[in-house]
Amino acid sequence: MNEERMYKVLLGAHISEKATLIADEVNQFTFKVAKDATRPEIKKAVETIYGVSVKNVGVLNVKGKVKRNARGLSKKPSWKKAYVRLEEGHDIDFSSAND
Repeated sequence: MNEERMYKVLLGAHISEKATLIADEVNQFTFKVAKDATRPEIKKAVETIYGVSVKNVGVLNVKGKVKRNARGLSKKPSWKKAYVRLEEGHDIDFSSAND
């Protein structure tokens, strides 16, 4: 897998209350990924970009919600989420990634 594809697979970290809890408890991080990304591609991208060792990857498709507004109904886009569990002793610090 080339370097361009790695950056297209990982769209960014998904930061939420649940994601923060599982990161602290079981060393598992959540990423928003491309819809056509596979588990091996996600694993290789995380290992290469963040320099960590990945234990396993779980993926799920998040369905877009239907919202009601003044003009009727609208639908948010569906997207794909990946839960990446790291080996013991490895960690990703998103706060220092922007420095």
